Amino acid sequence: MKFSGVYKKFILLQHFFGTVGWKSKYDVAFKGLAEGLHDFEFQIDDSFFEHFEESLADRGEVAINVTLEKRSAFLKLHFHIKGWLELTCDRCLDNYRQKVKLKTEMFVKFGETEFEEGENVIWILPEEPYLNLAQLIYEYTMLSIPLRHIHPKNKNGGRDCNKEMLNKLKNYMHTEGGAEPPVDPRWDALKKLGNNN
Repeated sequence: MKFSGVYKKFILLQHFFGTVGWKSKYDVAFKGLAEGLHDFEFQIDDSFFEHFEESLADRGEVAINVTLEKRSAFLKLHFHIKGWLELTCDRCLDNYRQKVKLKTEMFVKFGETEFEEGENVIWILPEEPYLNLAQLIYEYTMLSIPLRHIHPKNKNGGRDCNKEMLNKLKNYMHTEGGAEPPVDPRWDALKKLGNNN
């Protein structure tokens, strides 16, 4: 089957707008808003994470409440993130659901050039009619993940790690206080040389 050049261009445009179009549901149009507080709600799920390569999480359900505080010279965004993400346990390598929660804020200032004012400030052009929050939502959701990825404690105070995997790992662990491997005498000779200086 042969495709005409017009058809190929149509497919390319359809793909382009399909990949760009997903972000538009995270747009916040602030130009027509009155000064004061305005609430926006967003939901992210597995399809959201597909658009970010090498993400810590591929699955999850997270609710994001954004309160936009509009002032004459700037905007202030208050983020409240709450939900769960599927992560891989650092102990047993099984997947588990990690509850996530984060409250943070971001200032949006207007100007032709950016100034270094810290991590919580972004600059946009004065004529911009809206702000897309997709990247910020992704980054703040990733920041809500704890450093250690381990199964949460259950009702009994233990963790639901894969016991079979933990037993296998225990067989390969080097324990302190056990028999230390013999030290090569050449290292002792080198240490003596280093102590002479």
